[in-house]
Amino acid sequence: MASSALNGGPSDGGGLLPRLGLLALSLLSLAAVLSVAVGIVNLLPIPILDGGHLLFYAIEGVRGGKPLPAVAQEWAYRAGFAVMASLFLFATWNDITRLLPGAQ
Repeated sequence: MASSALNGGPSDGGGLLPRLGLLALSLLSLAAVLSVAVGIVNLLPIPILDGGHLLFYAIEGVRGGKPLPAVAQEWAYRAGFAVMASLFLFATWNDITRLLPGAQ
């Protein structure tokens, strides 16, 4: 995405300063999109993320102020870690297979 933002600017005419300004603007918009995407993912109800903490608070509110037992929270955090680790491994595997020759 960064290379497409870098190559997306106009290449015809114009001076160096306007082209650098457009490049900075396109990279800034890419950073804004990535920041919003990370913020949305962080709100997913997976226990090790902020959305998971909000889920625990909601469960505590429904239970009348009694938090979940420590063992249940520990298992939820382990499951959340497994989900996140699987997601990271899947994304890394996709990136590596795209870099290898002959991959589609």
